[in-house]
Amino acid sequence: MRQITFDIETANVLPSFQRSDMAQLELALVGIHDSETGEFTSYVKEELTQLWPILERADVLIGYNSDAFDIPLLNRYYPGDLTKIRSIDLMVEVQKVLGRRLRLQSLAQATLGRGKGGDGLKSVEWWQQGLVDKVREYCIEDVRLTRELFDYALKHGSLKYMDFKEKREVKLATSQWTEEIESASLTHTLPF
Repeated sequence: MRQITFDIETANVLPSFQRSDMAQLELALVGIHDSETGEFTSYVKEELTQLWPILERADVLIGYNSDAFDIPLLNRYYPGDLTKIRSIDLMVEVQKVLGRRLRLQSLAQATLGRGKGGDGLKSVEWWQQGLVDKVREYCIEDVRLTRELFDYALKHGSLKYMDFKEKREVKLATSQWTEEIESASLTHTLPF
């Protein structure tokens, strides 16, 4: 099963936290890990035509807050519909059990012993300063953390998180995550 773990960075920030403002966000770049090659790569907006064939051959997309944020934003640039590809959003999986959302930082720090190398606002600032390589590095690190959390959850059936100063564990139903699914043809995401 080909798994693409991914994250996006934006070129700007939302003027407010209204969902309707999402249309004003612009994509800076996308970072991915491809389970088929084991490689981490990234694509700026002008390179997205190289990314589409990889996503179209994916059996599953893995992300963090990806169902509500990354996929809808990326779909604005894609000629088809990325929601047709199965996805696993780790934030949603944790929220199903806990009843609340957790930050990637909290899970990474408690589970992996290390956190993120910055935040999305800093990434936008770097992008606007032309520091594309710093944004790539930051995005790939988020992809790496997400991938490692996914692998940890598969192996242990849980993730850890910080609840104030106490480390807790959240049990996750991961058995369905790796079930083989019927591969659709390449046109499953593209309009006819």
